[in-house]
Amino acid sequence: MGQRFMQPASDLFLGWVTGPEGRHFYVGQLRDVKLSPVVESYDAASLSIYGTACGWVLARAHAKAGDPWAISGYLGKSAEFDETMGKFALAYADQAERDHAALQSAVRAGTIVAIAER
Repeated sequence: MGQRFMQPASDLFLGWVTGPEGRHFYVGQLRDVKLSPVVESYDAASLSIYGTACGWVLARAHAKAGDPWAISGYLGKSAEFDETMGKFALAYADQAERDHAALQSAVRAGTIVAIAER
């Protein structure tokens, strides 16, 4: 229980699972690869699965020491929270695109220098 509070999961490859026979396992990566998924290549179903997994990991990390029933009660049963988070996500994505376009313009104008990591 202490391990779960201290480090719920830093990513999908670190944490614990309960096996089919009820045994508990702590799992981790053998080495830190730091791979990033190429989400722009995902179809709609794959992107939905990936987004759901990321949402669960993020929600768990933010609520690691909280009372899940209290949080659920606070959010309620309406779709208002989900809709608000969706609007925020779209606005955030739009801002990220504007920021990236501004960065590209600044690089083209020679205002800043960018180095592409590969």
